[in-house]
Amino acid sequence: MKTIFPRAILWAWMLAAFSVPGAPESAIAPATVARWSQPFRNWYYWPEHVIPASPTVPGGAQLLGTDCPTVFQIPGETRWQLSFIGFDGAGYQSFVADSDDLVHWRNHRLAMGYGAAGDWDHGGRVIGAFLYQTYDLKSPRALKRYRGKYWTLYGAYPRQGGYELRPGYEGVAESDDGLGWRRAREKPILSVHDTDCAGWEQDCIYQPWLVRHRGRFYNFYNAANGAVEQIGIAFSKDLLNWERFPGNPVITNRSRGFDEQFASDPKVFRDGDHWTMLYFGVGRGGAHIMAAFSRDLLHWTADPEPLYRAGGNPSGLDKQFAHKISLVYEPKSRAFYLFYCAVPGAGGPTGGRGIGLITSQPVPRAVLQSGK
Repeated sequence: MKTIFPRAILWAWMLAAFSVPGAPESAIAPATVARWSQPFRNWYYWPEHVIPASPTVPGGAQLLGTDCPTVFQIPGETRWQLSFIGFDGAGYQSFVADSDDLVHWRNHRLAMGYGAAGDWDHGGRVIGAFLYQTYDLKSPRALKRYRGKYWTLYGAYPRQGGYELRPGYEGVAESDDGLGWRRAREKPILSVHDTDCAGWEQDCIYQPWLVRHRGRFYNFYNAANGAVEQIGIAFSKDLLNWERFPGNPVITNRSRGFDEQFASDPKVFRDGDHWTMLYFGVGRGGAHIMAAFSRDLLHWTADPEPLYRAGGNPSGLDKQFAHKISLVYEPKSRAFYLFYCAVPGAGGPTGGRGIGLITSQPVPRAVLQSGK
């Protein structure tokens, strides 16, 4: 016989089950939020896309825009890898490029293409929620093997013919070498058709971000109800089977704020005694890079002021949108390199979107000279 728990009792039990023992759950003071945000302000600008809207890709792919960067490294290698997606007018495919200096990228190639016709990922696959060895803010973004494979969660779309055609799904993929990826589970891990899908996410599931902490996997993701996007969490013990946090959404829209319409695409890192989430907000006429903070991975306090506003680059590279980030620390120059989707708003059907770069310190002279 099936036992039915009152909703309030069930929620209380799940909140306790997914809480970190002894972790405070109250909001973080505004002064602390401002102090924790400070290292991610006052950027230096790279004047052009490091991955252009239409890069040359062997095999004949004619890309109209690039998006969704994620930096990683293959264990034992000093080169950096960058995954990104390319839109070809039909949908998304995932690509990868490599670099020795985080600025000049080469060897663009396909990492994960379209799913089969009729499948839930036929319209595109967006990798980049990789399982890392560590999520510490200043640690290398080295991939971690789990059960003998490398892993990523990925965003997916069922139909071709446009940009992010709903409803979106999330899947999980595995890799032998970290460069070529394949499905690890035939069904989606998150879907609008799931029995625990809530009202705030009923229309579309978007991008995941994977964190492993104390033996548990966390999936931070954004989802939509109509034209509004917010951020939630799901949990797993094996990367294949997931259940949602009953306290979702954990980052909500703020009236008249810089994230009043979208709070999307979260990226989470351990920063000393707390967790830092970078995400993008849409509000006040643009898409901006935002931050939120937590002590327990579940309860978040967002900074109301953007870390970086659309239109900040004097070149006009991100005049329309600045969003979808990847953050990495370069130890030689002691600088953060922040990659993001930079959209000038002109230049083809995607507004000329490509991968931009801002840094917390000036790019070293040797790197500048190497690009001549």
